Amino acid sequence: MERVSPPLQQGALASGQHAAPAGGTTFPLTVVTILFFMWGLLTSLNDVLIPHLKAVYTLNYLQAMLVQFCFFGAYFIVSLPAGMLIRRIGYKHGAVAGLTIAACGCALFYPAATSGYGLFLFAFFVLAGGITVLQVAANPYVTVLGSPATASSRLNLTQAFNSLGTTLAPALGGLLILSGTVLGAAELAKLPAAQQAAYKAQEAAAVQGPYLALAAALLILAVLFAIVRLPAIREEQATTSVSDSLWRHKHLVLGAVGIFVYVGAEVSIGSFLINFIGEPTIAGLSHADAALYVTYYWGGAMVGRFIGSAVMRRVSPGRALAFNALAAIVLVLAATFGHGRTAMWALLAVGLCNSIMFPTIFSMALHRLGPLTGQGSGVLCMAIVGGALVPFVQGAVADAVGLQPSFLVPVACYAFILYFGMKYARLYADKA
Repeated sequence: MERVSPPLQQGALASGQHAAPAGGTTFPLTVVTILFFMWGLLTSLNDVLIPHLKAVYTLNYLQAMLVQFCFFGAYFIVSLPAGMLIRRIGYKHGAVAGLTIAACGCALFYPAATSGYGLFLFAFFVLAGGITVLQVAANPYVTVLGSPATASSRLNLTQAFNSLGTTLAPALGGLLILSGTVLGAAELAKLPAAQQAAYKAQEAAAVQGPYLALAAALLILAVLFAIVRLPAIREEQATTSVSDSLWRHKHLVLGAVGIFVYVGAEVSIGSFLINFIGEPTIAGLSHADAALYVTYYWGGAMVGRFIGSAVMRRVSPGRALAFNALAAIVLVLAATFGHGRTAMWALLAVGLCNSIMFPTIFSMALHRLGPLTGQGSGVLCMAIVGGALVPFVQGAVADAVGLQPSFLVPVACYAFILYFGMKYARLYADKA
């Protein structure tokens, strides 16, 4: 998954309606690339904060997954209003607005540390709302900052930096947020009430410094984006009626379900990884040590994109998707019913399988939609809400039957992706 970097939702960009900024495109492209890195970093940091907040506020898994529910729920709620806002104020001002809103979300982590879990959840929603606006506004600039012939190369470059952000975030978060002594629920219960309160306040405050620094970085990027010279972007609106035509394309509908379950499975596994690795029957590591291993999960997705790009020149998208989904199912089942470091590495290796899934499902779902491509893209982007709901379901299952068996939820998600890939493998075989 492009964690999460959906293409333009509100229509196709009009050709020939932009010009390269005076002074070249290197500096503007650098600023845009940093944006991709930042939202990858911010999104992946959730995997560190979930076990941290779970321990601080003594939450069950379902309550802890409210973090992803609020974060990815913002994609669903804010996506369409973001498009309306950008049509009104323009792409450049939209990117500045998105950065500013995201900075406000990061700044809210400071009072949240002394106010309770509810304000943390609101901060996650505001942060994700800003990222949503930012993505809708900033993505088109990658294609217009340079020659159309090299647009694909620029997209790959920016996505590589997005993946770099998701890869570095767990290790960075583990170092800055999880490095303190973590007490278990039983150990915490033995302390006097005053010491319990002091401990929770100290642990909650661990997020204040890092997120204030992130807020400052986002505001600096907002200033840079405001002053950098960027080409104006206008778009053509598709005129075909959505209600009349869009839902007749079965591959689009199934593709939307595929995006829903894929994002849900990827986010859900990442959200539970630190707790899973910390299980005595798996590796028994502390949260800080386990966070370092989460880097392998997201790093595998980054490496897999390069491998997948080469392989898919010879293999049809549907077959490649089905193979990766089957491999993911085998690996998650090994983690579900296995034990020790074998189970740990099996689950971490799923990141490698995830690598090609988001762009492959996306492109297959939009195949031959013609003038409906813009609206179809919007439907697929809204399906990212799976990142809010699937972890919530797995959290409920984990509370009911245990953490390890709960990974059967992402197994079911990958089973649908396997079906989707096999169903359309032959259809797209000559389009690879």
